[in-house]
Amino acid sequence: MAKNYDVVVIGAGPGGMTAALYASRANLSVAMIDRGIYGGQMNNTAAIENYPGFKSIMGPDLAQQMYDSSVNFGAEYVYGSVESIEDKGNVKIVKTDSEEIEAKVVIIATGSEYKKLGIPGEHEYGGKGVSYCAVCDGAFFRNKNVVVVGGGDSAIEEATYLAGIVNHVTVIHRREQLRAQQVIQDRAFANDKIDFVWDTNVTEVLGDDKKVTAVKTVNNKTNEESEIKTSGVFIYVGLLPMTEPFANLDITDADGWIKTNDQMATSVPGIYAIGDVRQKDLRQITTAVGEGGIAGQQAFKYVEALSSKGQTEVSH
Repeated sequence: MAKNYDVVVIGAGPGGMTAALYASRANLSVAMIDRGIYGGQMNNTAAIENYPGFKSIMGPDLAQQMYDSSVNFGAEYVYGSVESIEDKGNVKIVKTDSEEIEAKVVIIATGSEYKKLGIPGEHEYGGKGVSYCAVCDGAFFRNKNVVVVGGGDSAIEEATYLAGIVNHVTVIHRREQLRAQQVIQDRAFANDKIDFVWDTNVTEVLGDDKKVTAVKTVNNKTNEESEIKTSGVFIYVGLLPMTEPFANLDITDADGWIKTNDQMATSVPGIYAIGDVRQKDLRQITTAVGEGGIAGQQAFKYVEALSSKGQTEVSH
């Protein structure tokens, strides 16, 4: 027999935990499923300085506080990897690697992951100088020199953002011209704290036991190898939405991001999406939390509407 809940939240990052809090506080039965420890990418963040209420807080500490709140009104944390969602109208079947769970509402909060360069040192120096988020980590490199890898909108926007904090930014791009929008390029080219290294790939991140010290590069036209000293490496070669289990629902765009309206509702009634998995620009803890609150409240309204119509049971 499948377990039954009013709401299943898939993902226990800041958005998912907030949705679970709001839905359970509205007296709905809630299961929050995650394949790892609650907190998501917060667990990989040494210090968070842009979340209201805290001048600075360790990522794992904020994750723990959010989790304690999320289960305070009865939401259950379920460990598992979601493989698919089956839409049966007023009931959704969430299939994990170990069980099936029925729910009236599903809130998808699976997030995204950064594309990696896949080079030596990238993993080893994660959190020690290698970053994928200038807004999150830029302040730790104040008055230092950093490298940005990439040439799209995100890379150049973040390079410009970093230039307002750090001493100098070197943008390394594998092509001879940027892919970013012209207005973004113009802003970066006009900034004397940003320079560019063209037709070049980063081949290795170097460092000592504690931090990044340099990157190795190779010019992909001349094969000339170089070494650039740096305190930080910000990598922007793309994001990958974690939406593969939901491909059958036809709720994503061509790149895999889930499309929603401003109430976080997808095109499938009873299925919502929040946080970094959504088609949007700013991916931060604050935005995920706000979307989680909206989705949790919308879940309550949806379940109430089903009850008022006497449609809470479906034969299948």
